[in-house]
Amino acid sequence: MTQRRDFIKKSLVGTAGTALIGPFSYGRPAYADNTKQWKVAIVKDKSKQMFGLHGMHVAFHGIPNVKVVGLVDGSTSNIEAKLAQTEAKQHYLSCEALLKNERPDIVVLTSRWPNDHLEQIRFFAENGCHIYCEKPLTAFLYEADEIIQIAEKNEIKIAMAHPCRNGLGFVTMKRLIESGKIGIPLTVHGWGKSDHRGGGEDMMTLGTHIFDLMIYLFGRPESVSADVRVNGKPFTGLELTKTTEPIGLAAGDEIFATFRFPGSVRGIFESRSNLYKNDNRMGVCVIGSKGMLSLRFSDAHREPQPLRFNNAPCAPANETVAETIELNEDRVIPGAQPLDYSLVGTQDVPFGPIFIEAGRFAVWDLMQAIQEDRQPITNIYDARAALEMIYGVYASHLTKSPIYFPLADRRHPLEKFKSK
Repeated sequence: MTQRRDFIKKSLVGTAGTALIGPFSYGRPAYADNTKQWKVAIVKDKSKQMFGLHGMHVAFHGIPNVKVVGLVDGSTSNIEAKLAQTEAKQHYLSCEALLKNERPDIVVLTSRWPNDHLEQIRFFAENGCHIYCEKPLTAFLYEADEIIQIAEKNEIKIAMAHPCRNGLGFVTMKRLIESGKIGIPLTVHGWGKSDHRGGGEDMMTLGTHIFDLMIYLFGRPESVSADVRVNGKPFTGLELTKTTEPIGLAAGDEIFATFRFPGSVRGIFESRSNLYKNDNRMGVCVIGSKGMLSLRFSDAHREPQPLRFNNAPCAPANETVAETIELNEDRVIPGAQPLDYSLVGTQDVPFGPIFIEAGRFAVWDLMQAIQEDRQPITNIYDARAALEMIYGVYASHLTKSPIYFPLADRRHPLEKFKSK
């Protein structure tokens, strides 16, 4: 980890006026005002019990010209420690109380419960606040449509906490694919964690990352065909999953789905219940006509996951050569302090360094997107498309036919089974 810190210290710290080159500006120098003073608020309500969060509350650490004016938390327990970790100046018990005294430019919504997001987004958007939001955007497609309408009407930007899009390994993977490293892209194969949530819950909580990553690499899908099973038998509608968290409707302990993306790229998503406990299967492998690239996505491993290239155009044979790709960071945040790796593994910050590394770039990109009047890299339009992919999986299985995007029917395919 020391070597990683030294690397980041050299590559993430810039000087005032440094041109921002790379994924943020897609090769163009940034023209945003890097002297603007930003007020940020964080909504991190520990009065609600939920699984570990993803470090969004520390994403603005070390970014110049940022003041965290408030932390909204319905719990007063350990509030001094919470204020210290978030670097917030003031504690508020509600979002309404926050806005009585503060006018933040950006609000961070950390709840991983998708049913929290619509009303929080509506409240802050109508008060002119831009938003950095935890995934998934929502559990219901009609709510995703409404969130986009709210953002457009109020002219605010929303960035999603999809770390893969700003993680150095996946950014490098995209560049290598576009440069022809693997030849013609043919297939992207993605997996969830396949732990006790394997199947429908895995697809909603973790497959959301994988689907968004597929969209990032190859664009929004054209169609999907899928098979959803429970105890080895096709899901019939009578076996909805009792999820460990309130993440919306889910079904199946085994899911296999194939997508068609632009350029005849095929996508495969697979998740099975209780297949793995401590191993890290989550990630993607992209297969091309001249080789393949693979990278895992982990919140449990302190060391960065390696990006690997294999020169086989199909399943590796005896003569193939595996290569670990060196990752070189060329993105610069002007005036930023070195990234604080002591945050890794602390309260609600995962062990995987990608979360604080990518989170920093995500909020910096949001700041630039606000000034440049463009969509953030982690935008809500693609987040909605990822939710459509989940809907499409269920719809394809239930109709026993391919489903084409965008979906005309915005209702959840499992909604009709909810009362049975």
